[in-house]
Amino acid sequence: MRWGCRLSRTSWGSGLGRTPQLSDEQISFLTHWSWLFKGVHHLGPPRTFIRHHGNSADSVPPPGKHGQLFRSISATEAIQRHRRNLMEWFSRLPREERQFGPTFALDTVHVDPVIRESTPDELLRPSAELATGHQRPQAGLPPLALSQLFDPDACGRRVQTVVLYGTVGTGKSTLVRKMVLDWCYGRLPAFELLIPFSCEDLSSLGSTPASLCQLVTQRYTPLKEVLPLMTAAGSRLLFVLHGLERLNLDFRLAGTGLCNDPEEPGAPAAIMVNLLRKYMLPEASILVTTRPSAIGRIPSKYVGRYGEICGFSDTNLQKLYFQLRLNQPDCGYGAGGAGVSATPAQRDNLIQMLSRNLEGHHQITAACFLPSYCWLVCATLHFLHAPTPAGQTLTSIYTSFLRLNFSGETLDSTHPSNLSLMAYAARTMGKLAYEGVSSRKTYFSEEDVRGCLEAGIKTEEETQLLQIFRRDALRFFLAPCVEPGHLGTFVFTVPAMQEYLAALYIVLGLRKTALQRVGKEVLEFVGRVGEDVSLVLGIVAKLLPLRILPLLFNLLKVVPRVFGRMVSKSREAVAQAMVLEMFREEDYYNDDVLDQMGASILGVEGPRRHPDEPPEDEVFELFPMFMGGLLSAHNRAVLAQLGCPIKNLDALENAQAIKKKLEKLGRQVLPPSELLDHLFFHYEFQNQRFSAEVLRSLRQLNLAGVRMTPLKCTVVAAVLGSGKHPLDEVNLASCQLDPAGLHTLMPVFLRARKLGLQLNSLGPEACRDLRDLLLHKQCQITTLRLSNNPLTAAGVASLMEGLAGNTSLTHLSLLHTDLGDEGLELLAAQLDRNRQLQELNVAYNGAGDAAALALAKAAREHSSLELLHLYFNELSSEGRQVLRDLGGSGEGGARVVASLTEGAAVSEYWSVILSEVQRNLNSWDPARVQSHLKLLLRDLEDSRGATLNPWRKAQLLRVESEVKTLLEQLGGSGS
Repeated sequence: MRWGCRLSRTSWGSGLGRTPQLSDEQISFLTHWSWLFKGVHHLGPPRTFIRHHGNSADSVPPPGKHGQLFRSISATEAIQRHRRNLMEWFSRLPREERQFGPTFALDTVHVDPVIRESTPDELLRPSAELATGHQRPQAGLPPLALSQLFDPDACGRRVQTVVLYGTVGTGKSTLVRKMVLDWCYGRLPAFELLIPFSCEDLSSLGSTPASLCQLVTQRYTPLKEVLPLMTAAGSRLLFVLHGLERLNLDFRLAGTGLCNDPEEPGAPAAIMVNLLRKYMLPEASILVTTRPSAIGRIPSKYVGRYGEICGFSDTNLQKLYFQLRLNQPDCGYGAGGAGVSATPAQRDNLIQMLSRNLEGHHQITAACFLPSYCWLVCATLHFLHAPTPAGQTLTSIYTSFLRLNFSGETLDSTHPSNLSLMAYAARTMGKLAYEGVSSRKTYFSEEDVRGCLEAGIKTEEETQLLQIFRRDALRFFLAPCVEPGHLGTFVFTVPAMQEYLAALYIVLGLRKTALQRVGKEVLEFVGRVGEDVSLVLGIVAKLLPLRILPLLFNLLKVVPRVFGRMVSKSREAVAQAMVLEMFREEDYYNDDVLDQMGASILGVEGPRRHPDEPPEDEVFELFPMFMGGLLSAHNRAVLAQLGCPIKNLDALENAQAIKKKLEKLGRQVLPPSELLDHLFFHYEFQNQRFSAEVLRSLRQLNLAGVRMTPLKCTVVAAVLGSGKHPLDEVNLASCQLDPAGLHTLMPVFLRARKLGLQLNSLGPEACRDLRDLLLHKQCQITTLRLSNNPLTAAGVASLMEGLAGNTSLTHLSLLHTDLGDEGLELLAAQLDRNRQLQELNVAYNGAGDAAALALAKAAREHSSLELLHLYFNELSSEGRQVLRDLGGSGEGGARVVASLTEGAAVSEYWSVILSEVQRNLNSWDPARVQSHLKLLLRDLEDSRGATLNPWRKAQLLRVESEVKTLLEQLGGSGS
């Protein structure tokens, strides 16, 4: 999965001159100008910016002063309004950033990527092959800070035009936006006026004539008053041209004539050419950002400095970014403010684990070389470890991540096809990803990469488009492998991105066999000529009694059906492969996919596998999850914005094929981790009707041993909470559940008949949720197991309130729940408030003789109770004897089990007692268990000595041997 940081681009629009009031859907430009500020900022003391490289914050001018040029009151007020409007515009956060909390502001987490100064000679060299990857900044060339971009060059010449270039994901938009906001806060005193332009916005105007003054006033109305002063501003006027690859510039005099009048109308591209030529406003400063493939559109003689944005080449930059982002205090809140915020200790632990993984120089370090992937790391960790906003899925995070980086991006703006960059990546990188998943490999040779990139290329135009993709976006998807034993190969930047692109390649219908391609061409041909041929054959058949003609006529109608059947078979084959990948027996006992994803980011604690050991089989369990997620309506809508539309009919047919296979293979009993993966697939699909039909045969929900994080609780509740049929059993033993998890899972518990919550460290607070569950009118629980939870007497008080109003519960286990005497006395006093309970287990609760006897008497008088477990409490020999006598006196009443013996015979519940001990040996206090077993052993020996019946003696000896075996396991004496 991938780690990223950058927002997508769209046009700025013309409303920036006034305070815009936009809905979420209308702030499309924010998706490219990333790291937007939270809230409306007014002029005054600037907020603190945490940066790795220097800025001009140490030379902040007094508020309200803007140098000597715009000294008039009207000009000063116009500049102030311009600053306020820019800050208001950039303060709006896209939905993807709001997930980090209601007070999250990007201005507090900005870290500058490394900018390395380069020379025209370097740019003229042939583009580096993929194997070289990104180069580290060269020794002797210190990185450039934003405040140093317009410093004089090495020869002392003034720099007026700076071109910053970088591949997709390196942070071009971040730097531009940061410079604009630095100027808004007065941190760039060298410039009295800053005018930013989005080249995508300018390109949308086409060749419509407009002057430079018109372009400015249409976008920044307050500047209308200061336009006459632009020509006198000189170098203190800064134009920012972001995304130059979107403009088709022609610097030939025959293509673009000279013009130095800012009020002379012309095509926007022509105006930008004359600005860059320094023929119009020759003293103005210009900052340009572009992708590497478009650097050559500006002749080098017009550029004073080139700067390559190298991303986070220093691991310390990555760590700083993660510390600032993950330490946000409100990161733990979900949609609507609900949820439990992560504690500072939990956030610190998360950051420490991530830092250790980065320090190990693992593949994640190479991935976070690109700042955009750092955003993806944080978004994924937030998804895994915080309450999830409503409707957010892992697939939606990845789809949004691609939208933030590729929205509006075309491969080559000069090409008439206007091909979407994401669509090209889906076709090429998706093919490589799918071939890797099919052959179960994640490492690719250069021949593998070339084979997928160059497949089907026949013309010069296609070759040029490939070269553009290589320079601009290939590094975004592939990275050189840094793992020992695989040097010289390539991997997807993060493993999950391979599975996402493979799934995208399938759902877009890009995978076609040779037979399908031929069949499609035949179908198109028949469709073009079919009507005419059918008409001719119909006329000829009436004139000539030829029997063959009706046959030919019907064959024309059969061809589309045959092709449709062929496509349907292909979809079924893909669905079969996807389902088999989901239910591979080899993956049955590994972690669930969410834990696997967390481990891939945070690392695996403990010793790493030795390089000489045989490699483990690659696991692609996210591939089916992404396939389901990409078919959801939300993700299909976002993909359509990226130029990768999935037709509704195709999505429906794919879903039907998947459903058919899931219903067939999904009935098998799955291990807990695989069952959670199955539920996670349905969560990603986001289709309740589909999930209800596929999961209607599910009767047992066994997730014992799965660590139930807030996300996993949300997944289970979202998928199963709205179902109709009851669940025979829900087993959540040893799942690290907390009260918040219980509250989330309440809709699932209401469907359960047997509920197991053993070994979850649930305390009195959780009992309040259980009380509400028992009192709910839809509750149908008959068996509730709460053993090995520190409920205490306070928790039992809440449970008794629930029992008093419950009519379904018949079996309740409170084994080893720290009740003590107080808890058993409370049970004894209020047991008669419930009339349905049949079995109550309060063994191993540290209760004494008096409390146990009181509860036993209440149980004997209870109208429905049949069995009471009291063994392993702090009972004396006399107390156990009294309880045995009580259990054997009179007819009716509950059976009381306090020992392995009943008089001189073995208790019929001896196997139940010993099996409970065997099950809990690892969680109970060994010393206490050992002492109780010795007492039970003494009872057995006494009973054996008191009977002459050889059959009873044999039974007692058998039970004695079982007890001695348990004592040996505990390290105690068996004598």
